[in-house]
Amino acid sequence: MNELGFIPVTLIPTVWIIGAYLLGSIAFGILVSKAFGLPDPRTVGSGNIGATNVARSGKKSAAILTLLGDVLKGWLPVYLALRYDMLMWVVAYVGLAVFFGHLYPIYYKFKGGKGVATALGVMLALSTWLALAAVATWLVVFAISRYSSLAAIAAAALTPVYAWFLLSAAYKDYFIAVLVMAIFLIWRHRSNIQKLLNGTEAGFGKK
Repeated sequence: MNELGFIPVTLIPTVWIIGAYLLGSIAFGILVSKAFGLPDPRTVGSGNIGATNVARSGKKSAAILTLLGDVLKGWLPVYLALRYDMLMWVVAYVGLAVFFGHLYPIYYKFKGGKGVATALGVMLALSTWLALAAVATWLVVFAISRYSSLAAIAAAALTPVYAWFLLSAAYKDYFIAVLVMAIFLIWRHRSNIQKLLNGTEAGFGKK
C-alpha cells in the first residue's frame, strides 16, 4: 500500500505529472474575467489569457487575481512534489507539466497563454532566489522600456543563466526544466518579438 491508496507505486509519477498538467490547464484569466463580467481575454487585445491582457480591460483587481492564480498553480504542484519527497526528475516533470498545461490547456482546445506567471510559480517552488532574480529582471526591463513582452523575453533569456549559478550542479534536472521553460517562453513571444522589431508592439503608457 502507498500514500495514494490502490495506485501502484510505479504509476505515482504519472499521476503527479498528469495532475499537474490538468491544474496548469485551468485558465484563471478566462475564469476571473467571467467572474468580473469582463470580455473573454481571448477576444480582446492580444488575445492572450494572461494577466497583462486582462489588465487592458481596465480592471486592475482582475489582472492581479489572474496573476496570483497563474503563479499559484505553477507553485503548488511543484511544492507538493518536493514536500512528498518525489524524485528530482519527477519534480522537474511536474513543473514542466503544469507549465505546458498553461500553454496547451486541454480545457480550451490546447490554446493557452504564454506561461510567464506559471513559470514564475514553478521557479518560486524550486528556488526563491531564482524567482526573485527573474522578477527583478522583469521589473528593471519593464521600468525602462514599458513593454511587458520585452521584459518577459529578457527575464526568460537570463533565467537559465541565473539558474546555472543559483542551482547546485546536483540539481541538473531542475536546471533543464528551467531551460526548457525559457526556450518555450521566448518561442511563445515570437509574434511580440516581430512587433518589437517593427515598432508596432503595444506598451503600457505608450501611444
